[in-house]
Amino acid sequence: MSGRALRLVILGRQGSGKGTQCLRLVEHYGTLHVSTGDMLRAAVADGSELGKKAEAIMNAGGLVSDEIMNGIVAERLAKPDIKKRGVLLDGFPRTVVQAEALERILGKGGIDAAINLDVPVSVVTERMLARGRADDTAEAIARRLSLYDEQTAPLIDWFDERGVLVTVDGLGSEDQVFARLRAAIDTRQ
Repeated sequence: MSGRALRLVILGRQGSGKGTQCLRLVEHYGTLHVSTGDMLRAAVADGSELGKKAEAIMNAGGLVSDEIMNGIVAERLAKPDIKKRGVLLDGFPRTVVQAEALERILGKGGIDAAINLDVPVSVVTERMLARGRADDTAEAIARRLSLYDEQTAPLIDWFDERGVLVTVDGLGSEDQVFARLRAAIDTRQ
């Protein structure tokens, strides 16, 4: 890495331990953890034009379009704190269209690594069922995981074609997984 702050994308199924590992990664590398939800809430709070559009769509129960989301991401990534400290993007991009927009925003080579925290479907299903949440029925989990795989498989291929995909085994203790993540990121710097 040439003096530029670290820029990472993290991918992983629900229940993969991604949230826990994101907290550890930002503490270790000093980057900012920026999730899609955080960006949307910040844009709405800032009252930006895109934030107002997103708020109206969300208030009506709709999904924010790629165009609006891409604009919100571009605004967020242009802020001084990201330029100085770097970013760990979580929940963006979700589609190849969003990945292409991210590449336009950051320029080719703008992402140091796209980390795929890989945990088998059977394990994440077991973990989510163990949480005991009302919306974590076996059928609902299977639907969410199937949708994730449908949307993410092309994204994984897209990052792989650009030579930035790093798949990390997400099984084991939190410390073991974190050590693997650090080793994968450190080879990209």
